[in-house]
Amino acid sequence: MRERAQRSREPGGPRPATLDELLPRVARGDETAFEQLYRHLSAPIFGLVQRILRDPAQSEEVAQEVFLELWRSATRYSPERGSVLSWAMTIAHRKSVDRVRSAQASTDRDSRVARAETARPFDEVTEVVAGRMEREQVRRCLGTLTELQRESVMLAYYQGYTYREVAHLLDSPLGTVKTRLRDGLIRLRDCMGVTA
Repeated sequence: MRERAQRSREPGGPRPATLDELLPRVARGDETAFEQLYRHLSAPIFGLVQRILRDPAQSEEVAQEVFLELWRSATRYSPERGSVLSWAMTIAHRKSVDRVRSAQASTDRDSRVARAETARPFDEVTEVVAGRMEREQVRRCLGTLTELQRESVMLAYYQGYTYREVAHLLDSPLGTVKTRLRDGLIRLRDCMGVTA
């Protein structure tokens, strides 16, 4: 065994096959040629993948995917478009970048889900109770207004009339209605404890 290895290194021994010779054999399904191709390309491909991914376990996985792709797509290689090494390195680069993008998308998705889960859920019962309490307070405070103020506020804010329409409905001058509304709103604000 040792003698055979030494003979192959001797100047007269058989020369190792080049990548250009190996790839057509790989395309025909020659597993021995694929082993030799692997020996030629494993270091440069793994090095490129690891420089991009920086994670040894992920790099091994992606390098394996690259060699699987080389095995499957060897028939599509065209020497006119570049060398076997550049073709293989292009596949390695593409697969590595795809893995980085996939990992980033997964991280972004997890972040969005985490942010959505930290938002406090809407408590419908609390909202209904708070709304009822506010309405009751408004009713109580409306009771503290004079009849003219209450009537002006009710027409303008609960029935949607403009100041001019309220003045027409109450048969009062516009300035008087505006004064009633302003005074009524001030009293409501004070009654409800709203600070300006």
